[in-house]
This record gives sequence, C-alpha cells and structure tokens, in this order.
Amino acid sequence: MLRREIGATGITCSAIGLGTWAIGGAMWGGSDDAASRAAIAASIDAGTDLIDTAPGYGLGHAESLIGEVIRGRRDRVVIATKCGLNWHHARGTPFFEQYGKQVYRYLGTEGVAHEVEESLRRLATDYIDIYITHWPDSTTPIDETLEALNRLKRDGKIRAIGASNLQPDDLDRYLALGGLDCIQERFSMIDRGIEAEILPSIKGRAVSTISYSPLGMGLLTGKITPDREFPGDDIRKDDPRFSINIRMAVANFAHDLRDLTTDRGVTLSQLIVAWTLQQPQIDFVLCGARKAGHASENAQAGRIALGANDLARIDAAADRHLRRHFQAASG
Repeated sequence: MLRREIGATGITCSAIGLGTWAIGGAMWGGSDDAASRAAIAASIDAGTDLIDTAPGYGLGHAESLIGEVIRGRRDRVVIATKCGLNWHHARGTPFFEQYGKQVYRYLGTEGVAHEVEESLRRLATDYIDIYITHWPDSTTPIDETLEALNRLKRDGKIRAIGASNLQPDDLDRYLALGGLDCIQERFSMIDRGIEAEILPSIKGRAVSTISYSPLGMGLLTGKITPDREFPGDDIRKDDPRFSINIRMAVANFAHDLRDLTTDRGVTLSQLIVAWTLQQPQIDFVLCGARKAGHASENAQAGRIALGANDLARIDAAADRHLRRHFQAASG
C-alpha cells in the first residue's frame, strides 16, 4: 500500500483512506450497521489505516461505529474527523436538518471545544490524529477557529489541523496564519475545480491534499445502471448528475476502458481511484464503502501504478464521454 506523510507532521498513513459519510446512514437511504462494521474492519485488514469521518455523518453515528471497531487496535489507524457542524446549540448559520435536529455551521471557540470532547467519546480514544474544519463558518473569524485548534494541539487532543470545502480567500487566510497541515476537497475526473485556485495556493507548501468522492458518489464505478433507483433520503435521487443520459455516458466510458481493466486485472473503480491518486498534488484519496468487499477492493487501488500511456488513455476516454455531460449538469 502506498503511504504518504500528512504535511510535515510526521504522521504517515495509507494514501487510500476509508470515507465514512455513507455509513452514517443519513442522506444515503439508510445503512446496515453490521455491514458497516465489517467494511471498517476489512479496510483496516487490507492495509487502509486512514479512516475519515465526521460528527455530521448521521449525527455522530459513523464515529460511534468506528469507535467500536477500532477498540484494541487504535494504534493501527490514523483517524481524521471534523468540527464545525453543531446541533447542540443555535449559534452560527443553519445548514441542514437531520433526524429532526437543526444543524448549524459554527466554528467558534466554545463549539470546537465541545465538539472535540464529543468526538473523542464516540471514537473511544484520547486523541484525534487529524482534526478538520468541515465547512467554513461566516460568523466566526478564521483567526479564532485556528487559535482554538492550536490549543487542542498543544493539549495533545489532536495531532494535525486541516480545513475542508474552502473558498480561495478562506484558504489564503489559513495559510497566512500558519499551522495548516492539510486540506480536504472534492476532486475526481468530473470534479476538477480545485485545480484552478486551491491547489496553486498550496504548491510548494507542507500542506497535503486529501481528496474525497473520487468515484462521484458511486457514479463512476459503472455499477449504477439506468434502472437503479435510490431509496429514502438518498441525495443522489434528485441529482442531475445521475440522469439516465449521464449513466449511459459512464457506461460508454467504461466500455472504452474495458481492454485496459482486463489487461491490468483491475476493476473500473480501482482504475479511476488509481488515476486520481496519480494526479498532481493529490496526496490522499478517500473512498467510501458500506460493504467489506468494496472496502477491500478500494484498498487494492493503492497498489496500482499507471504508466503515462494508461493515464493518457483514461483522460481521452473521459474527454470523449464525460466532459460535456458534466459541464451541463454543473450548470
């Protein structure tokens, strides 16, 4: 398994990480806790020691499941979790409702101090390896948030500091203040927006990029057929990216790469994750999994090295079948 360092922290972990948004259940049509526990365990056993989670994933449910699975093997994993989405008070800005509770964006000192204790309790640990601001909070100066995070670092409750879903101006402020070890942003062959302003800002700095949603919430696996339906509160239900036309475009994309996946003995998902991991300044890739088989499959992508010809072929197929569709779906 390819391993890399988070910034200049001395924390090294697998370049493939397990993303746990879906196992929280909310916004994904529910989840099976037994299957989720098996997926977490399978991921660790396959060499994926980076596990990413957040309180907002099912109002703490994903963190609690991880806490159960890592008991007795905390030293085998690097845990990244987040702060800034609160439902225990009404400070900040309303963001969404989940399980009948209003969730707010809030990164004030009191909120961060409260959240870290709740995450430590749910994760059944006394420290968090990487603590990440989940979404920007327009009501709190970044200076205040970073001061609160640095206090947690001095107290030994967290080891590294990250920020996610940033606007360029927010990132510039973090960089000006110093102490940022990583960013976490959406990136895939159909989501390349951070290449324009975010990645250039951290080039040459000791700030790692952790990318999420490399498979477009499952779309790029090629397994979402035209007749697939999304139950309950699954957010893909009304997403224009999951239109029939786009699903057919992905099928054509997969067909074009069939010889390559066969020759390399890999799945389409593994090929795309490997492609993502080999893009400039993409240091880590988070892959969601709700089943043990999927977790093991994703982990293997960290062992695939693609040559220049492979990368060019994948890029050409994406340009041919995907680019125009996703530009239209993004408005």
